Amino acid sequence: MLDLRGNLPSFIEITDGKVHDVNILDDLIPEAGSYYIMDRGYLDFKRLYALTQSFAFFVIRSKTNLKFRRLYSRPVDKSTGLKCDQMIVLTGTKSAKDYPDKLRRTRYFDAKTNLYLTFLSNNFIIPALTIAQLYKCRWQVELFFKWIKQHLRIKAFYGTSKNAVKTQIWIAISLYVLVAIIKKRLNLDLSLYTIFYGNNKRLEAC
Repeated sequence: MLDLRGNLPSFIEITDGKVHDVNILDDLIPEAGSYYIMDRGYLDFKRLYALTQSFAFFVIRSKTNLKFRRLYSRPVDKSTGLKCDQMIVLTGTKSAKDYPDKLRRTRYFDAKTNLYLTFLSNNFIIPALTIAQLYKCRWQVELFFKWIKQHLRIKAFYGTSKNAVKTQIWIAISLYVLVAIIKKRLNLDLSLYTIFYGNNKRLEAC
């Protein structure tokens, strides 16, 4: 989990491939007032309701087979890409039991990807377009992992035991965090890659 205020990891759990992503929500301690932005792999209404009960907000992609009933719709400016902004309740036997409260359903057309995206949220105050903009921030997670894989050399592992693999991953993440802190505290106008590999003299001078 990244803190988007600085694109720094705020929660990390390393598991094997048999553990489904959604299970990680059980290990989170929700922070009231925070926004948790997730893809469809985390769509579990019982766990999402736990976030609501903790006074935390979420924005998550909806699945196409979602069963719900629309209570009412708010007007939207369709020139922005918004298609609808609805207040709904779930009608599926299990989902209605797991999430007995109202939800906000927002549909948005992304012209860049030519895709229709449907979001669910438990925040009914922020503008509908803000929900779509918040979800775009989730891409920072993908960029974080891409950067780690490309620049911190964990495509191959020095050891194959569980402990060896975890140790190498933790070292890579720790390096990322340390260099990100250095960049921020010294107010360096350099990319993280340059700080790592291409500008050692400037770092020493600082």
